[in-house]
Amino acid sequence: METIRLVAALAVQKGWTIYQLDVKSAFLHGELNEVVFVEQPCGYVQKGNEQKVYRLKKALYGLKQAPRAWYSRIEAYFMKEGFEKCDYEHTLFIKTSKEGKVLIVSLYVDDLIFTGNDELMFTEFKNSMKHEFDMTDLGKMRYFLGLEVLQRSDGVFISQKKYALEVLKQFGMDKSNFVHNPIVPSFKLMKDEGGVKVDNTYYKQIAAKRVLRYLKGTTEFGIFYKKGVVDDELATYTDSDYAGDLEDRKRTSGYVFLLSSGAVSWSSRKNQ
Repeated sequence: METIRLVAALAVQKGWTIYQLDVKSAFLHGELNEVVFVEQPCGYVQKGNEQKVYRLKKALYGLKQAPRAWYSRIEAYFMKEGFEKCDYEHTLFIKTSKEGKVLIVSLYVDDLIFTGNDELMFTEFKNSMKHEFDMTDLGKMRYFLGLEVLQRSDGVFISQKKYALEVLKQFGMDKSNFVHNPIVPSFKLMKDEGGVKVDNTYYKQIAAKRVLRYLKGTTEFGIFYKKGVVDDELATYTDSDYAGDLEDRKRTSGYVFLLSSGAVSWSSRKNQ
């Protein structure tokens, strides 16, 4: 997900448009590099040959080798087409030309997004993909991995409103009153050695209920990557409390990376 946010922020910074493609029956394109046999499926068992099995020539959905076989297939395709694979993110591929043209592709299983600075490269890429695989051109990126993406003239806004509403409805919290914080501000949790044992499942449900009430009031929230930011370099902020845990005196540290004035990566964790 960090890669998707980074691509969105970079596209805003460069003034590029993000497009999306979908590979139909992606796992069926994978080539197997090992011998795999399967039993005859129910309803297709040959009478008199019940003991025989099938040898798979290509990957199938549900086969544990299928994801790897599909990735190997599409990775080989990208390498053949002149793309370079990112050393730190193996689902990110970049193609450049001597004229300074750039095409960036981010892959997630059978969905991929791409952006760059040359429409001709886009057209050639889409035509090549459609020739190699059975593809669906989804046009501009609007919904990807649960992210709702709104590409505007002044930037890109991403949110998970649809997913948040589905979660609230699933647990019957869609009509609840919202709260402004997922936990009471400045509240310090401590062990109560003399406390009475409680049902840990019920306790977790109470905690999750407040989080859902907080979610109820933040469904319209998201991240906006703004176009035309004066200082458009990657910015990093870090912070930590000092001995914040009242029991073991360990601190909690956090960081956030921003590009185009929007967060692309963040984390917060207690020191071990």
